[in-house]
Amino acid sequence: MQNSPLVTVICLCYNHDAFVVETLNSVINQKYENIELIILDDFSTDNSREVIQNWLKDHPKVSFITNDSNLGNTKSFNKALKLAKGDYIIDLAADDILLPNCIQLQINTFKNSPYKNLGLVYGNAELITENGSFDSYYFPVDSQKKIIEPRKTGDVYLSILSGGNSLCSVSAMMKKTVLDELKGFDEELYYEDLDFWIRASRQYEFDFIDEILVQKRILKSAMTSDFFKKNNARAKKINYSTYLIIKKAIQLNRTKEENKAILKRVHFELILAFKTRNYVLLLRYLWLKIKLQTTF
Repeated sequence: MQNSPLVTVICLCYNHDAFVVETLNSVINQKYENIELIILDDFSTDNSREVIQNWLKDHPKVSFITNDSNLGNTKSFNKALKLAKGDYIIDLAADDILLPNCIQLQINTFKNSPYKNLGLVYGNAELITENGSFDSYYFPVDSQKKIIEPRKTGDVYLSILSGGNSLCSVSAMMKKTVLDELKGFDEELYYEDLDFWIRASRQYEFDFIDEILVQKRILKSAMTSDFFKKNNARAKKINYSTYLIIKKAIQLNRTKEENKAILKRVHFELILAFKTRNYVLLLRYLWLKIKLQTTF
């Protein structure tokens, strides 16, 4: 492995004109120097393109892609990934901030981890409000800012299936070879991270860095706020994608133990479908539950 392998940061922007400059500056101000930055604007309706183009005047070597229509995260990321030259990839939203030592710590972990089949490393994140004020930490920490509950590392497939090993995707770095082998993100899905975690952890090990690596901004328009909305079109798209992800995961399973693990997630999604009054999805999950129980 090179001493300083190239890291590609793919920064996806959609209506982030108020935050994107701070995000881009956090990339170029990293202590680690061998970085390729690719910015993609997904047909923003605010002033994001103009703000980025103005920032690029001082950074002419940075790649900038603009979509002619709104493609969404999965398609936009894959579009940028085709241009990436790095050995490692970071998927960065244009409202989040990399702390100065983020990439150096991630690279050090890839170099020094005891896991020989390592595909992804991630750390903790500080959650901040829209105006940049501190809110909380993604994983609760003690007075030394170290996590209170240890994270599962290595083979995390079972834990991710059951829902017990929520990763902090904004603090993750992935090997490009992993993304290439898995053909990037699934473009049929409304969101990408859970599906990628499952598919990647089936074949690769994950490691955790007990440090605050990024600041994740909490926006009212964030997708995570829509999971639990009743009779909401966006919520239905998100939760249907989760159903498709679970169906795909079942096909990857090899043991009764793995089917039992994913049944825990099915139970959770059953309850969510009921609470959001998505009765069609509720029936789909009931059928999945019955099929899974016949495998025990």
